[in-house]
Amino acid sequence: MIIEGKTTLTFDCYGTLIDWESGIWDGFQQLLQTNNSTLSRKTCLEAFAEIESTVQAQQPDRLYPELLQLTHKLFANRFALKTSPELDRRFGNFIPFWPAFPDSADMLRRLKAHFKLVILSNVDRTSFASSNERLGVEFDSIFTAEDVGSYKPNPGNFAYMIRNLHCETTNILHVAQSLFHDIKPATDAGLNTVWIDRQGLVGGGSWGATARIDNPPKADIRFCSLQEFTEFACEAP
Repeated sequence: MIIEGKTTLTFDCYGTLIDWESGIWDGFQQLLQTNNSTLSRKTCLEAFAEIESTVQAQQPDRLYPELLQLTHKLFANRFALKTSPELDRRFGNFIPFWPAFPDSADMLRRLKAHFKLVILSNVDRTSFASSNERLGVEFDSIFTAEDVGSYKPNPGNFAYMIRNLHCETTNILHVAQSLFHDIKPATDAGLNTVWIDRQGLVGGGSWGATARIDNPPKADIRFCSLQEFTEFACEAP
């Protein structure tokens, strides 16, 4: 069984625990309203995914709020929308308003009774701290892009986490929504993986704010929600 021998659950945060798609969509509203734009949520999220992943790869030294500011500016330029430094900064500083998924806080508390919990996130420490308040649990370790100096799916992020956890990879189970940011690089790093398919991709759902990946890797096990995974993990013999 995949959970056997696992002592540490490592989590992606945004898309897995925090509903970043709703947060991103809400963050775009002022830009869209200012321009009387009728761009759909699907169009906005897919454009965000493409622009953000490119900026992360090209400018890994930027803190995440700065990266979001630039993404917002490039997004506006792509669709010929009028923006401003104030609107760009508003979008970059909107992370504290991104909501948690309804099952995140309760399920993390249940999992905490059985496992060490670790975060590997593509944000900075200040931004994660604001989200951590919504999640209501104390993580045993937190590793951010600010700590590493690069953004997932850069393999260096997983190498950094594994090196600093000081435990065998066989004891670690990585839990994440994004095939692009997490499941593929985690698999490449030798970790077992749990895919939380929040977007319902198996059933034909949209990739949304997650960059598409050709020939996606197969996670060791898939669940539709964190609650489903928690019930499996906590009830496993």
